[in-house]
Amino acid sequence: MKRRLLTPLLLLVLGGTAMAQTPSLLDGLIPQGSASTSGQIMQMLAVLTVLSIAPGILIMATSFTRFAIAFSMLRSGLGLQTTPANLVMISLALFMTFYVMAPVFDRAWQNGVQPLVNNQITQDVAIREITSPFREFMLRQVRDKDLRLFEDLADESFRTKANEAVDMRILVPAFMISELRRGFEIGFLIVLPFLVIDLIVATLTMSMGMMMLPPTVLSLPFKILFFVLIDGWNILVGSLIRSFS
Repeated sequence: MKRRLLTPLLLLVLGGTAMAQTPSLLDGLIPQGSASTSGQIMQMLAVLTVLSIAPGILIMATSFTRFAIAFSMLRSGLGLQTTPANLVMISLALFMTFYVMAPVFDRAWQNGVQPLVNNQITQDVAIREITSPFREFMLRQVRDKDLRLFEDLADESFRTKANEAVDMRILVPAFMISELRRGFEIGFLIVLPFLVIDLIVATLTMSMGMMMLPPTVLSLPFKILFFVLIDGWNILVGSLIRSFS
């Protein structure tokens, strides 16, 4: 009887000792003896938040918006609903964004991320070095009119003072509006020749008395042939990349 009672007690004691010696997950994430555990937790939450909004950052502070709008306008101008597929168009816009933004990404990595990983600079310096290349890129592309708009609407606390850099809360929305405007300008130039082809085909079909035949059915192969003969993809992609120089 005593042996039956001692066996569970020994298991509990040994199990408790083993659990006490086993390192927990928090011990690996938060070092012991840290001056501020809550500070470590806030840093982890900040990192997770940045990772969750990374696609939004890619759209807000890079050339992705202009490429996506131009390709969407091209597909609409051709009269194609699902060709090329959305996956193809977004992938092309994404890799073109990486191509255009490669110098910016390299500077942000070499001057900010890599020294921070090697504990050569502080977090405040790293944030400044990482955002500086993106700030310079956006300042080259943003319109002064859009910057003035958000500065006039901004609160006094983050308006641009003399000899100070433009606040990111003003620069990012102004840059996005500028990119939307330029994207629609490029889209108009893309759609215009296809609209002319549609008008010519519609005029011909009406003059021949083919009222029941939709003009878009006849104009579609001519628009595709026209785009292929002028090497449209080469011209469009080259023009889009040069627009950022």
